[in-house]
Amino acid sequence: MSNLIGRTFGKYYIMERIREGGMSSVYKAYQPGLDRYVAVKILPPFHGAQLDFGRRFEGEAKAIASIHHPNILPVYDYGQHDGYRFIVMRHIQGAPTWKEFMKTPPSLRRITDLTGQIAAALDHAHQQGIIHRDVKP
Repeated sequence: MSNLIGRTFGKYYIMERIREGGMSSVYKAYQPGLDRYVAVKILPPFHGAQLDFGRRFEGEAKAIASIHHPNILPVYDYGQHDGYRFIVMRHIQGAPTWKEFMKTPPSLRRITDLTGQIAAALDHAHQQGIIHRDVKP
């Protein structure tokens, strides 16, 4: 994906990349209209141009936006800009990446706590008819 850092992307100013995956990248962005930082998940134009993939991405945004749970990031917005599809979510300042988290192996108590939080979020989503299909660390 071309460098989006420093660009205005719709209502959002892209500041830094948080993480990059196989299908999308997540950026920290600033939303001046509401004076807040957000996380913007951006699909590269190659995937966004594929009709089925674009529909699934939009469906993902709508599905997540319809559920509310303390262990599920809320979706604020979604759309397209310059051929990119994107989802805007809450940004949690200082949250470690999985790689940072695993630098020091967590205790069994911490693993149990996190597993419980993940299970509660997935259970809540399943009760709403939403199946995640791609759970990762």
